[in-house]
Amino acid sequence: MKIGVICFTSRGCELAKRIADVLNDDECEVFSKTSASCVGTVPVEGSAGKWTEEAFRRYRGVVFVGALGIAVRYIAPHITSKTVDPAVVCVDERGRYAIAVLSGHIGGGNLLAGRIAEGIGAEAVITTATDLGGLFSVDSYATARNMHIGSLSIAKDVSSLIVDGKSVGILSELPVAGAAPPELVPSDAGDVGIYISFRNSPGPFGRTLKLTPRCHVLGVGCRRGVPRDVIERVVRSVLTDNDVSFHSIRMVASIDLKSNEAGLIEFCSAHGFESKFFTAEALASVRDMGFSSSERVKAATGVDNVCERAAVAAASEDGFLAVRKTCMDGVTVAVVREPAAMDFGDVR
Repeated sequence: MKIGVICFTSRGCELAKRIADVLNDDECEVFSKTSASCVGTVPVEGSAGKWTEEAFRRYRGVVFVGALGIAVRYIAPHITSKTVDPAVVCVDERGRYAIAVLSGHIGGGNLLAGRIAEGIGAEAVITTATDLGGLFSVDSYATARNMHIGSLSIAKDVSSLIVDGKSVGILSELPVAGAAPPELVPSDAGDVGIYISFRNSPGPFGRTLKLTPRCHVLGVGCRRGVPRDVIERVVRSVLTDNDVSFHSIRMVASIDLKSNEAGLIEFCSAHGFESKFFTAEALASVRDMGFSSSERVKAATGVDNVCERAAVAAASEDGFLAVRKTCMDGVTVAVVREPAAMDFGDVR
């Protein structure tokens, strides 16, 4: 997580640097908006409000060292949605409390507040209802495991039922590890329930909260100049034909010759897909899974197959080729499926 920390007094500056030390596993930058000398911080030249606006675009976590009211005033104009807002934490300048202010679950604000509190000896202040009751939080669970949440509205309904002491049905097409929390009851029917699958099925409940594991790596090859809309149409067609949810894609891979291919880059950017590119030599060296071979492709790229080999190269070692090379309109697509499971071992 990339994190920006801002402080407003000399005392706050010292604490901000301690917080950065605590968060040393992340990329953390410390700023100061004060007339005092704060060695080791980056002075904010413009207004703190302008800094906050930029921070909302630049960071996945924003930490204010100062009064909660100041933090609220600065972030208020920039709050959009829990799906895009960064985690915001406020720490008083004496380091007594680390308050999760915004995006506690999906953005990781609760976890960030907890990490800071533990590191500086403060008390974490968490106000989300499921956390206060020690209950299962479906959005936190899904986010921590990189699952796509099908509906935030239904996720809210699920959380409300759990907070009210009611059980929620759950159906998983994935293997289940560990004991499910008591709030969840195995079921394939009911008004509201959770359904876990990487397939296209909408699920069995009247209102289904579908959680989709991102367990597929997409290998893509294409002719030079193929536009984004063609790549997207072909990818969606291949996935639909093979009953693979578009939301289950976690990465797109190809040969380095395509690293500046505008249509492919735009496709990945539009959906937030991580992209990875390999040399022809690296692709030629991946473990053989019975790849299709083309002399024409080899003459053009230096390797006999791009999409299948790239998908395998980018995936975990225990992945397998779930969808073999499919060609359409100048685009080739292959899909590797990585193992996925519902792990309740550390659900709390």
